[in-house]
Amino acid sequence: YHLLVEEERSANGTTESVATIFLTNRACPFRCLMCDLWKNTTDKTVPVGAIPQQIEWALSQLPPANHLKLYNSGNFFDVKAIPEADYEPIAKLVSGFKSVTVESHPKLLGNRVLKFQKLLKPKLEVALGLETVHPDVLIKLNKRMNLDEFTSAITFLSDHNISSRAFILLKPPFLNETEGVEWAKKSIDFAFATGVECVVVIPTRAGNGALDLLAKEGLYSSPTIYSLEEVLDYGVEMGKGRVFADLWDIQKFSTCSHCLESRINRIHQINLTQISSDPVRCNWC
Repeated sequence: YHLLVEEERSANGTTESVATIFLTNRACPFRCLMCDLWKNTTDKTVPVGAIPQQIEWALSQLPPANHLKLYNSGNFFDVKAIPEADYEPIAKLVSGFKSVTVESHPKLLGNRVLKFQKLLKPKLEVALGLETVHPDVLIKLNKRMNLDEFTSAITFLSDHNISSRAFILLKPPFLNETEGVEWAKKSIDFAFATGVECVVVIPTRAGNGALDLLAKEGLYSSPTIYSLEEVLDYGVEMGKGRVFADLWDIQKFSTCSHCLESRINRIHQINLTQISSDPVRCNWC
């Protein structure tokens, strides 16, 4: 349902092109509170061959890239989303890339991961939603995962030479702005302590229905771009691994048009260089 190519800082310290294909398949069964990815899914498992066909078509539309992300709005290793029979044709289609990133819930890692890895020529990376290490909020998000299970998932990946990436939410519901920043930083600390190689900080967005209801009850509000900058600076300055700030719809998190472009450019450059820079000074905000 969507495809793009963008630049990203690679694990070896260079900036390389990354293609992302957003696959259409069966909705994720976990139903996390903050998720809106169900908007681009089906009610039933897609037929065998449908996923490889989507990938083949997308690759024919995209310019060449070094790396590939296959994001399927849920769990690549859920057989009701990606049939195992599709693993081999998918592996053949992506053989020309340096790495392939897929996403999954920690509870779904196991033999299917190793089966797919064995078929792949590129290096495999698995992206996992850590979301937050706040114990109460993690439960309320309906993630159906605890921190021990996340740690076990990262250990499993490391033991099999599979790279890992963690998604962390900035200011999920039930936290104010200060708490949102504090717990995002703690979540970055935890992710790197478990062995995660790359962290992506995602501002928590409304629009899925549930968060909009919580907003009316005063239990959720969007984080600010200033908070995103602070958390990104913190993560990058740790020097434990790559830390990226998600810039999707970033304009929604700023109320000042005077400095928005400068802040976006600064965040983008930090994403690419992994070097913090002087903060933006704005006389208006």
